[in-house]
Formats: sequence, C-alpha cells, structure tokens
Amino acid sequence: MVRMLKDWTIALLVAAVVFVVVGWFQTRPDLPSEAPEFAIEDLDGETFDLAALQGQTVVLNFWASWCGPCKAEVPEFARFHDDHPEIPVIGLAVNSGDEVAVRRAAETFGINYPVAVADNSTIRAYDVSTLPTTVIVGPAGEVKSARVGSMTYEQLIQAVR
Repeated sequence: MVRMLKDWTIALLVAAVVFVVVGWFQTRPDLPSEAPEFAIEDLDGETFDLAALQGQTVVLNFWASWCGPCKAEVPEFARFHDDHPEIPVIGLAVNSGDEVAVRRAAETFGINYPVAVADNSTIRAYDVSTLPTTVIVGPAGEVKSARVGSMTYEQLIQAVR
C-alpha cells in the first residue's frame, strides 16, 4: 500500500512538472504594444469597434466551435461578463463555419456575450495560431496581456487589473 502511494505521488509530481513546462513553451501571439484596431459586426448585427472603446478595458477571446478547451472556458467568460458588465467581452470565432454554424455553437456552449466571426485580417493582426487565445486591451488601446490556452475566472480578473 505504501509503495502504491509513493508511485502515485511520483506520477502526479511528474505530471505537474510536465504541465508547467508545456505552459512555458506555448506559443504566444507576437503583438505590437498597441492593439490592432478592427471593427466587426457581431451575430446580432451590432458593430464592435475597438477604436470606439478607447478608455475601457476590453477582452477579446478567439475561439472555435471544434475546440474543446474553448468550450471548457466559456462558463468562466460568461460569469466574468455577468459580474463585470463595464468590461466589454467579445468572442471571435475562428474557422468555425458561417454565421449560422457559429450562432449554433455559441448557443450550445452557453455564450452570453457578443460573438462575431473573425475575418482573416483580424486573425493575422492578432497573430492567432492556437486556440483559445485571449487578448486584454487596456483603456489606452495597449495590449495589456495575451494568453494562449484556457483561462479561469480568476485569471481573467488578474489579466484585466
């Protein structure tokens, strides 16, 4: 019994170390200090214009309908959106089909914040190559942070501070 506990402890420690090391080597978007401006129509027909949101912190979340980690983080973003309505959040769907498919995925995932289909120029401007990718844009239009991989509610809170 003691031997089995020792083996499990070692296995868990090795797994934790591997997890941390992989996190260090994840590709991060290569972004300029100032967030690339874009305007896009969301699925409800409203225009999301980053330049018009100067003075506010903004959360940009690039996701895909086929991305498991993207789906897993939606409840965290939905809770953040509910708790912090003063901070705009937009989900930018990448390679997820047309508006009908993206709307269906957003409803299935339970997304309660605006969603738009990201165009290729926005995807390139934000150097999105891995999903999910979240970019926090500060009030002066600066890139405050960029993260590849799922985020928790607490990580979102930290990123917008």
